[in-house]
Amino acid sequence: MKVFCGRANPTTGSVEWLEEDENYDYHQEIARSCYADMLHDKDRNVKYYQGIRAAVSRVKERGEKAIVLDIGTGTGLLSMMAVTAGADFCYAIEVFTPMACAAVKIVEKNGFSDKIKVINKHSTEVTVGSDGDMQCRANILITELFDTELIGEGALPSYEHAHKYLVQEGCEAVPHRARVYAQLVESKRMWSWNKLFPIHVQAEDDEKIIVSPSEMENCPGVPSVYDIQLNQVPRSDFTILSNVVTMFSMDFSKQVNSASTYYTVKLDPIKSGMAQVILSWWDIDMDPSGTIKCTMAPYWVQPTCNDVQWRDHWMQCVYFLPNEEPVLQGEDVYLTAYRDEYSMWYKIQKASKTDVGSCVCSCQAHLLWNRPRFGELNDQNRTNQYIQALKTVLKKDSICLCISDGSLLPLLAQYLDAKQVFTVESSAVSHCLMEKIFKANKLGDKIKIIEKRPELITSSDLEDKKISVLIGEPFFTTSLLPWHNLYFLYARTALASHLTNSVAVLPQSASLYMMVVEFKDLWRIRSPCGTCEGFDVHIMDDMIKNSLNFRESKEAEPHPLWEYPCKSLSDPQLVMTFDFRLTVPKETLSTDGSVNLLRAGKSHGAVLWMEYHLTADISVSTGLVQISDEKGNCKWNPHCKQAVYFFSSALDPGSVTDFPNAITYSIRFNPKRGEIAMSFKPLS
Repeated sequence: MKVFCGRANPTTGSVEWLEEDENYDYHQEIARSCYADMLHDKDRNVKYYQGIRAAVSRVKERGEKAIVLDIGTGTGLLSMMAVTAGADFCYAIEVFTPMACAAVKIVEKNGFSDKIKVINKHSTEVTVGSDGDMQCRANILITELFDTELIGEGALPSYEHAHKYLVQEGCEAVPHRARVYAQLVESKRMWSWNKLFPIHVQAEDDEKIIVSPSEMENCPGVPSVYDIQLNQVPRSDFTILSNVVTMFSMDFSKQVNSASTYYTVKLDPIKSGMAQVILSWWDIDMDPSGTIKCTMAPYWVQPTCNDVQWRDHWMQCVYFLPNEEPVLQGEDVYLTAYRDEYSMWYKIQKASKTDVGSCVCSCQAHLLWNRPRFGELNDQNRTNQYIQALKTVLKKDSICLCISDGSLLPLLAQYLDAKQVFTVESSAVSHCLMEKIFKANKLGDKIKIIEKRPELITSSDLEDKKISVLIGEPFFTTSLLPWHNLYFLYARTALASHLTNSVAVLPQSASLYMMVVEFKDLWRIRSPCGTCEGFDVHIMDDMIKNSLNFRESKEAEPHPLWEYPCKSLSDPQLVMTFDFRLTVPKETLSTDGSVNLLRAGKSHGAVLWMEYHLTADISVSTGLVQISDEKGNCKWNPHCKQAVYFFSSALDPGSVTDFPNAITYSIRFNPKRGEIAMSFKPLS
């Protein structure tokens, strides 16, 4: 059966109704799932297997039958481990229907159907009794309900319900306990992801400084975690102000309380500095004695570990304190971790009295700008490039219009003496925020905000003036893939009647670049598993492959590649250019070609990014910054996500090992849909 799905097209800005298969959402969720990543996590799998064997042995030694409850079974892997370890029966709960169906098939293929019952329900809906889903309560509880923040996937309410209704008192639990750790640091780089720094603008006569409103300066921000691959942050980017402390621990073999609470720990600063950021992670003990441990600790906490386990389903946490505060070495500082059912946040105080309450953004900047966007706006080098470009196009009589979400370009244009500046803000939130910023910089009456979509703008909105300079970064909050910011071209087209014949457009054009790369680890998230700890999971591989191929062609996906090391196997290749001085083209843009591979390696995929040519001589890249050495190691723009198109042939561990000499490509831009379709093929 076909259904019509409404979708806001991020490139064209229009709302489209697309005919999709009724299972479209399922396929999208499966295709972007982390099941493969988890099954490639060797450390996780081995530790779970060890913990399950130990738990089953303890139950058997007491002369009891081992009845297992596996919540969030996924492929059924942990249940199969339990049966192999000697469990008498397993109840494997999986709420996601396609995964539950796959688990049934995987369990059957591995010969465990008589001892594993897959239950396609949320664990809180499972019943126990002669007519229930489970015949009796379990005495072994196995779960994998954790995310980077530990509790973000609803682990606490699931545990709370399971102990009340599904497992015996004093049951064995795998994992047995979890601990959450924290470390206080000062970091200008990380703090730039949370606050707007003063921005210097060298105008013709003097230097001006863009400042943030006091409301933004004092705003505590939002309590949401920023989960990143902390192992990719150089030690030079932060200063450690405290030793690692254990904030709290949870014993999963006992009743768990999901009610909101807090934990306070005394810190002894080992260095004076500005307390800005809490770095946090967790570990889990698979057994009561703590001899089987799985840790998310970053590299500087594991100095003797030469090969820290890579994983993308569990990373590390960055929490921003409500405000930066000086701390002195040796003084008493109290760190409090607050949590509700699903999230955590932190505060520090100089006294042990705890201020209970959540952080709520009052300035609206944290609602409009995500963490990378804060970093981008705080990048003074990037700002200087826009300043230099603006100086080449602005004149004393320039009537300027900015098309970008929450951009500071209107302030730059005004400081550089444009006669009149208009800016389009498509949402009430961005309108309100930018109004505050303009007023804080005494430009509230000089920059006019238009809260309309570009195609709805009238001459009266522009005070019956023609626009002589159209500017944009371009940046739009709805953009996920690099080419989604081509919305600027569609907005420029919609505004054509309001532009002068000699209008200057900045950026004047954009180029789409592509490069073939070998990833150090990121390939694992899309690579088939085949077998995992001796269990056949090909059925899951096939299911994911089917979902990835659900559309006529696979799609690229966004990733912040500064977090995922890779090396270039080819030179960057210019594949397509878009001229913003012209309107949206009528015909499809096509490019076919090949790129030679310069280095030996596994061609895991192609990375694509946009480069904006502000003027003929000044360009800004959203992707590759440089190829840093002869080995091809890449440095990427840290404020943007790049598009990654994985080559399925290179991801399969069973594929041929011959390296291709070149990769052919075919790329199509459909101007009506605003979409880019692509295909790649290796050449030997």
